[in-house]
Amino acid sequence: MKSKVLFLCTGNSARSQMAEAIVNARLSESWEAFSAGTRPAGFVHPLTVRLLAEIGIPHAGRSKSADEFREIPFDLVVTVCDDAAKECPVWLGSGRYVHLGFPDPATAQGTEAERMDVFRRMRDEIARQVPALLQRIVT
Repeated sequence: MKSKVLFLCTGNSARSQMAEAIVNARLSESWEAFSAGTRPAGFVHPLTVRLLAEIGIPHAGRSKSADEFREIPFDLVVTVCDDAAKECPVWLGSGRYVHLGFPDPATAQGTEAERMDVFRRMRDEIARQVPALLQRIVT
């Protein structure tokens, strides 16, 4: 049986979406990932979708509220931004809670190429840290 993980951030437009998509694409034999926001943006940032596709991960998700998942018993809840960690320090019913803070790429300024570089670095960091965390966790 797969373990369930929920990735939480504030807007659910970039970081948590990346984590969800990467886990479902690369660790689907043992993990089922979901993502949500404490204050969802209502959209997935276009650069998130574009840069996931760049590494062969199609993504057609939507920005979701954490409230949609309150009744699901997750094995692990991972906050991926400091604001979400402050707003949701305890997720009732979860087996474990971990915080991995990443800066918000959606706040990047500059040209499209410069913003893409910020998103790309964030994607690569999430792709490195999140699977490593999940592979260490025994549920």
